This record gives sequence, C-alpha cells and structure tokens, in this order.
Amino acid sequence: MCRMNPDQPEADAAPMRTLPSSSSRLPVDSRQRVFPSDIIPTSLLFQGHQEILISHQGEHYRLRITKNDKLILTK
Repeated sequence: MCRMNPDQPEADAAPMRTLPSSSSRLPVDSRQRVFPSDIIPTSLLFQGHQEILISHQGEHYRLRITKNDKLILTK
C-alpha cells in the first residue's frame, strides 16, 4: 500500500522525482510529496470539493465523488 502522508517518509520508498520548472503542472508545495505520473490521489485532484471538471481534447467531463465514496465520470 502506498503511504500518502508527507510527514512520515517510507524507509523503502524510491527517491522522489521533482518536476522541471518548465512543467505545465500547478506549483507544488515543497513539503508535499511528488507522486509518480500514474498515481494521483483524489485528495490532490479534488482539494476538498466533491467534483471537478476535466477538459480532454476539446471535450468537457465531470468527475465527482458519490455519497458512497465512489468516482463517477460523465460527459
């Protein structure tokens, strides 16, 4: 299981990758853990909200967390 707490580093964790300054991603607090590109925790995506809007190839999608804590993606 992946530890998501930035205050308690894992002993066997691989070195953290840092994003280049020219990256198009949002700035990350230096105290936050940088996750591999294939794992993004929902807490980072939603930042306290229940839904987010995603734009992909000119189309707009809505990703939301349900009352049962599941994810639903709709166009």
